Amino acid sequence: MAQLPFNLKHIEAFLAVADLGSFRRAAERLNTTQPNISNRISQLEDRLGLRLMERDAGSVRLTPRGQALLAPARQVLGAFRMSEFRSALRRG
Repeated sequence: MAQLPFNLKHIEAFLAVADLGSFRRAAERLNTTQPNISNRISQLEDRLGLRLMERDAGSVRLTPRGQALLAPARQVLGAFRMSEFRSALRRG
């Protein structure tokens, strides 16, 4: 099975920054540091070969490609969380 060029931490960081409009607030929500969030977003952009966010003077906004990635990213994260929930029910 082929491995994706990114993982759920990349997707979580992307969605948190998109939702909150801030790398710092995304880091707080995800209980990590702003440099970790910046690194995850940079890695995601590099691995996809796409610019997902425009950054300037402390503000962040999605590019058109970033906007297009929002819904699929939410679906992937939602499917993963549902899978985790079902696994927990089977174990529990």
